[in-house]
Amino acid sequence: MALRLAKDGAHIAIVDVEDENARAVADEVRKLGRKSITFNADVTNRDDVYAAIDHAEKSLGGFDVMINNAGIAQVQPIADVTPDEVEQILKVNVQGVLWGIQAAAKKFQERKHKGKIINAASVAGHDGFAMLGVYSATKFAVRALTQVAAQEYASDGITVNAYCPGIVGTDMWEEIDQRFADLTGAAVGATYKKYVEGIALGRAQTPEDVAAFVSFLAGPDSDYMTGQSSIIDGGLVYR
Repeated sequence: MALRLAKDGAHIAIVDVEDENARAVADEVRKLGRKSITFNADVTNRDDVYAAIDHAEKSLGGFDVMINNAGIAQVQPIADVTPDEVEQILKVNVQGVLWGIQAAAKKFQERKHKGKIINAASVAGHDGFAMLGVYSATKFAVRALTQVAAQEYASDGITVNAYCPGIVGTDMWEEIDQRFADLTGAAVGATYKKYVEGIALGRAQTPEDVAAFVSFLAGPDSDYMTGQSSIIDGGLVYR
């Protein structure tokens, strides 16, 4: 997403809990001729999120788009989910998005100009998936926050939308597949293969597929779109 938006002409602020990864992406953005800064923060900490946006505005000379992309997965039967597991995934996937919405909207209001807030949801926010119950619940919650924020901030010219990817070939899905294997006895790779085989377009999703849609949400062509959580999954879940 950072690279695609940089190619679109944006300067990029990268916020992460890991400095090394953030710096590596920032270096790639700069090679594209755009400004890029990093900020170390934990999205579960509300003050961190507000500080990150202040830093982005001051360092880059503006603030126009917020992407609440941080998220974690959890593969666990409903019967075995523990309080600590629930607390952690809610903090990251729901509270992290909420703090991002609040902080971004406040900054747009202070600057007295329109802005775009883009949240990470999932096809699991449209359909609940077995063994992904609490994760699915968090993504349903992101859809709700997206709808409500869109209504509450529309008068300020702020749009709020979410993107809902499917089976993306990333490290997260490797972890999900391994967890399914541990819990069900399936061979490593079997769960990933099963879901990919259900995609109408016949292949797993790439990060570039997701970034292309986020580019649309961040750009002017989506100015009349708000409150939507759009599925981009190659044809897996239909709404």
